[in-house]
Order: sequence, then structure tokens, then C-alpha cells
Amino acid sequence: MVAFDMKLELVPVPVSDIDRAKAFYADTIGFHVDHDVRPVEAIRVVQLTPPGSACSIVLGEGLPGIEMASGSLRGLHLVVPDIEVAREAILGRGVAVSEVDDQGGILFAYFSDPDGNTWVLQQVPQRP
Repeated sequence: MVAFDMKLELVPVPVSDIDRAKAFYADTIGFHVDHDVRPVEAIRVVQLTPPGSACSIVLGEGLPGIEMASGSLRGLHLVVPDIEVAREAILGRGVAVSEVDDQGGILFAYFSDPDGNTWVLQQVPQRP
């Protein structure tokens, strides 16, 4: 078998209202809006990237290849260096975030977007 690199760079997030979701991810959570385009009238693509990430999310309309029920995405992880700082920042922006859950030294906190897609903040211990 020939070895080669594969990079996860785009994850579709199913939402019912692209403008509301774009505002949540960009204005509330702090993702960067990479682009918001309508290549033809029936299609809209909004790509956003979390700060410091090489992977983006896409909110799409009129894209049958990525259609999913709104709010059906579960457990997408955002890895952060300090979960308390990240949690407090998101709480301070009006988003409900769970208490920190310590699972053997790996820390987790959970929140949802307006459609009910679930997200996880994760802090992994420093690696040697």
C-alpha cells in the first residue's frame, strides 16, 4: 500500500437558517468568515474557520451532496489549550456551555448551536 497524506479541511454543518448560523459561528463564537458566495441563485456556500484551525466548516444551501437534517451533527471537537478560558469566553458571549468534565486528565465541555448541532471543547494534556 502506498502511503500518502490526507487532511480533513471541511466539515458540513446542517442548519435551517444560514444567516442565523453564520451570525452564531462568526459573531458569537468567533469563527472567521472565509467566504459567503452564491455561485448561482439556488446555491449558497458559507465557509467559516475556527481561530487557529486548518479545518473549516461549511453551511450550504442547494447542495444535494451534503444535505443532512438540521441539527443532526453530533460531537464535533474544538481542541483548545485552556478549556476554562475557552469556556468562559463562550459563556460570556451568551452561549450555554456545560461544566468541565474531567475524563482521566482529558477535559471536555459541551455546547450547541441554534439548530442543536453539538460541539465539544476539548483540552488534551501536554504531550512530552
